[in-house]
Amino acid sequence: MKNLKMSIAAMLLLAVSFTNAQEKEKMNHDHGDMKMDHSKMMNKNSDAKAEAILSDYFNLKDALVADDTKKAAQAGTKLVATLKAFDMGSYTKEQQKELADIIEDATEHAEHISESAIDHQREHFKTLSKDITDMVAITGTKSTLYEQFCPMYDKGSAWLSESNEVRNPYYGSKMLKCGKVQKTIQ
Repeated sequence: MKNLKMSIAAMLLLAVSFTNAQEKEKMNHDHGDMKMDHSKMMNKNSDAKAEAILSDYFNLKDALVADDTKKAAQAGTKLVATLKAFDMGSYTKEQQKELADIIEDATEHAEHISESAIDHQREHFKTLSKDITDMVAITGTKSTLYEQFCPMYDKGSAWLSESNEVRNPYYGSKMLKCGKVQKTIQ
């Protein structure tokens, strides 16, 4: 009698397991053949104000590449105004919070650049570059950008460029081509 009860219990358990497995199979959707274009997802928020910030940032970078303290200071002043005019209204609350922190920090560094000698400008450009890179991660960009890296300046420093040709803003004419492209941002 005990064996009969055990056999019935085992059969019931097997039946329940088999039924459960069939239900899971029905719910397992395979979307392997679905094609999605992810290339535009990051760029959907790209806006004119973010592009204006990038334009001013590149003007600043070019002035540092050319060892031009005065143009770098002017570009820093223009970048401050562009950063302060940035409208975050089209972004999510979380993105707005991140962007507000980034813009605040970037503005502070751009202000220092507008008031300083070239060595100090380059120190602030390092942190400013990180801020702009973080901003682009949220806003996206219409252009292809290149994150470039110099291993020599301050234990390694990165910056953004519109060209894959390395022109080092940290050393300018002293080491113009020091660095490499470490990432392409599209």
